[in-house]
Amino acid sequence: MPSFRELLNATKAEIREVDTDGAEAARAAGAVIVDVREPDETDQGVIPGSIVIARGNLEAQIENRLADKSTPVVVMCAGGVRSAFAAKTLGELGYSDVLSMDGGFNRWKDEGREWATPTVLDAGQRNRYSRHLLLPEVGAEGQLKLLDAKVLLLGAGGLGSPAALYLAAAGVGTLGIVDMDVVDESNLQRQILHNLDRIGDRKVDSAKKTLTAMNPDINVVTYDQRLGADNILGILEGYDVVIDGADNFPSRYILNDASVKLGIPVVHGSIFRFEGQITVFDPLDGPTYRDLLPEPPPPELAPSCAEAGVLGVLPGIVGSIQALEAIKLILGLGDSLKGRLVAFDAMEMSFREYKIPVDPSNEVTYANRERIEVVELDGLCMPAFTSAP
Repeated sequence: MPSFRELLNATKAEIREVDTDGAEAARAAGAVIVDVREPDETDQGVIPGSIVIARGNLEAQIENRLADKSTPVVVMCAGGVRSAFAAKTLGELGYSDVLSMDGGFNRWKDEGREWATPTVLDAGQRNRYSRHLLLPEVGAEGQLKLLDAKVLLLGAGGLGSPAALYLAAAGVGTLGIVDMDVVDESNLQRQILHNLDRIGDRKVDSAKKTLTAMNPDINVVTYDQRLGADNILGILEGYDVVIDGADNFPSRYILNDASVKLGIPVVHGSIFRFEGQITVFDPLDGPTYRDLLPEPPPPELAPSCAEAGVLGVLPGIVGSIQALEAIKLILGLGDSLKGRLVAFDAMEMSFREYKIPVDPSNEVTYANRERIEVVELDGLCMPAFTSAP
């Protein structure tokens, strides 16, 4: 049986090794640093932009974190031993351009090169979000992104309730809620943020009590006011994603124009009787609400839930999908519903997908953002522009 030293020397003979100067040059040229130290080590400092995967998890997680196996990689540990074995493993997994950094993070840090103390989850957060941490696509890095994210919910009603609950549970750090209504007994069939004891309370207050009781990590910001052209830009600014739970066309159109002007993606949801629809409107990358509906339909073709009714569980399904799409946007995971509308029929238990093309005649675009004026719905809902520059 070979000794550890013999095994290490044999491994180093099979890989390419560089010193810290070479590693820094490779990083500057676009190589990715893969840090295989343990969490207690990386808590003390990391090289910015590194992919951090503990050595014991490398084989299971690296392909989800770095899919392109032709990407240049510099593997780093504390001193250069674990990185040598990790570099050999990456080669065996098909990564074609791998270097191991001799001297590791300890030498890198001692030489005064760039490093940073990372923001880390505390013990309680590691326990609370442990199932997220087990997902290679999320992990501690993704959970920190969620905790740093800001999501605004328009409405604390049927759609806003499940969306807010799941976003709060997921650890989205700041949740803004816009609603000027009070809790009514007829809400309780579907608006699961509220309960009998809160009938007559402001919905935003009831929502905040429920969400902060579920997760004290989060900050709930309430807007107990009518959403209008005069205040929407000030409310939206600073948020990363908006969940659209509005139940009327005026709110949807001013939301569209404000979100386009600010470049904020909107996760849209709507419900009617036994049917629901979900899509993502991203003004930076895809169609928006005015591409889907340039003008509002006549009122008789768009009755509200109060007029037409809604199956109570339906907004739970649609709102949960909205929360899922918001989390995907925050983490950059998977394929979002940008340019796609999913229609759910509860009676058939079916999902259908429709493409949403960009309307070339639509002038309310991010490219025209300086000309957009957010105005209340009027006439044919045509946008108001300032004079062209």
